[in-house]
Amino acid sequence: MPISFGVYDFDPSSGELRREGRPVRLQPQPARMLAALLAQPGEIVPREALQQAIWGRDTHVDFERGLNFCAAQIRGALRDSASSPRFIETIPRRGYRFIAPVTAFASGRHSEHRSSAWGDLFSSGRSLWAAAALLVIAIAAVALVARGPAASLPRIAVVPFDNETGSPEFDRIAKGVSDATIVRLTTAERLPRFGVIGNAATLRFTFVPRDLRAMGERLGAQYIVLGQLKRDERGFRIIAHLIRVSDQTHLWAQAFDRGTLDLDSQSAIAEAIAQAVSQRLGRG
Repeated sequence: MPISFGVYDFDPSSGELRREGRPVRLQPQPARMLAALLAQPGEIVPREALQQAIWGRDTHVDFERGLNFCAAQIRGALRDSASSPRFIETIPRRGYRFIAPVTAFASGRHSEHRSSAWGDLFSSGRSLWAAAALLVIAIAAVALVARGPAASLPRIAVVPFDNETGSPEFDRIAKGVSDATIVRLTTAERLPRFGVIGNAATLRFTFVPRDLRAMGERLGAQYIVLGQLKRDERGFRIIAHLIRVSDQTHLWAQAFDRGTLDLDSQSAIAEAIAQAVSQRLGRG
């Protein structure tokens, strides 16, 4: 059931976002967060609830950075601002709130409400179908987010990529690519499913080869994805690696050269890494 706000329409069941009828790119994890927020407009959605909605119980990632990443992606897609929000408001240390007026469409009709009056749809008795519409929205949001990996699937630990540029200012880029790789491995519909272990569980390990076996055994991972960020006068180079824990064999490695590493470039590299890992493990 599409939901309209401002010049945007969003379908929680598919994660499709449109601006004045034109598709707007939004990755699956941010789409799940947007669906969860739209299921409770005007209400503070706690960070813990969003973590569960986006990742479920079987994925272990750096949730704080992951939520910030998703919120930034949504704001970018909606041309919103964290400092002067029109759609997504950050509630420090608590969660996020969708603050714009929302219109839900059902069966050719629609009900409009302001976020401050969301509860009135139920208490006023004005419209039974409006209550049903909200229920369908919530169910669609749950269906969109409930995709936790099965325990029998291969478990991959994604290590925060190592910034080897010598400039701490590029730490966020190195971590951004690893975060985006986690996003692609955990949410891409057309890729096979894996059990993905993200940054939260791996941050305490160093990234030298002698630690890989211990990391895999500690986390219960059969494979590890790690990477390096390098920089020279021509631009940036990211070298990604796939390691089999049992014998620490390099199964795959590839370099990605870019003049700049904006969010689109980071997402494209993460997509390529996820595709390569999938194919190399024989599940693509």
